[in-house]
Amino acid sequence: MRKSFVAGNWKMATTTAQAKALAGSLLDGITSVEGVDVAVIPPFLAIPAVVDLLRGSTIAVGAQDVYFEKSGAFTGEISCEMLIEAGCGFALVGHSERRHILGETDPLVRKKLDALLAAGMDAILCVGETIEEREAGSTEARLETQVRSGLEGVTLEQARRVTVAYEPVWAIGTGKTATASQAQEAHRFIRGLLAGLFDEETAGKMRIQYGGSVKPENAGELMTQPDIDGALVGGASLKPASFLGIVQAA
Repeated sequence: MRKSFVAGNWKMATTTAQAKALAGSLLDGITSVEGVDVAVIPPFLAIPAVVDLLRGSTIAVGAQDVYFEKSGAFTGEISCEMLIEAGCGFALVGHSERRHILGETDPLVRKKLDALLAAGMDAILCVGETIEEREAGSTEARLETQVRSGLEGVTLEQARRVTVAYEPVWAIGTGKTATASQAQEAHRFIRGLLAGLFDEETAGKMRIQYGGSVKPENAGELMTQPDIDGALVGGASLKPASFLGIVQAA
């Protein structure tokens, strides 16, 4: 399976001009890297400019979030149709910051994922445990709840358009990183859940990315793990040299 890498930490950290500069730097550097898939997730306002800049390249563009309704009185929200018109092919759902800062629930995350799939878009479903849950030994219970809630009832055809991103909350922006063996253990568990929800073949074809303080120094070891299919890159994605170093490690 080709590894996939998503520059996912542009968030509120970049203006449109800064997002274009970052995308341009990646466009210049990614031409020398083969055998991987690369995507960027700029802030909403920067999406059209980044799409225009990357048009004709192999770098995909996605969105950081989406709302599940097609239209209506939902001030501040953005629909799948709006994202498609802007040039997006996929979006994140259930990112840890959406869950833990903005209070998004598993049922809400599922509605967003269903909306993306119904609109013909791809989705990255983010799952992961807090430090309290890990220390309490409930990592697998948390992952099972999030994966089952997010994917139960999704068809086999739809499942092929979903990537699962395992992002341990305790390792996001903290400088802490799950060891390669810890990450692989969680990814293997998620792969088993996918096999139970779908089948072994489908589970084997679904990508499971790791996200949690990934950097060039640890990317090589992480990417050699059998169930880690790429990375949802955080802070390092704001530094083109670091992000490209992570990609090259694959």
